[in-house]
Amino acid sequence: MTNEFPKGQKFNFVSEVDYSNGGIVSKNVLKRSTGNISLFAYDKGESLSEHTAPFDAMVQVIEGKARIFIGGTPHDLEAGETIIMPANIPHALQAMERFKMVLTMIRE
Repeated sequence: MTNEFPKGQKFNFVSEVDYSNGGIVSKNVLKRSTGNISLFAYDKGESLSEHTAPFDAMVQVIEGKARIFIGGTPHDLEAGETIIMPANIPHALQAMERFKMVLTMIRE
């Protein structure tokens, strides 16, 4: 069992993951050796500490607001906005309010 979303069935990202008080919830949409797509729900005030990744990652905010730091520069995103975090550049994330995002990572 891959714990992925079912294929051939429609879904809505916003309703596929619920918030957890004081926490972060994630679900795999697709997971492959070449990359993956994940769905996240962050409670207000939750964060992901600064780190780097060896490949690009795209964040699509689908609900709420987040602040994403790339190379120390803050970028405020809200529902409907997207940003690509470049490979090998430090990045971090902070929930300005409860928010949900789709994270797409493509490995080379």
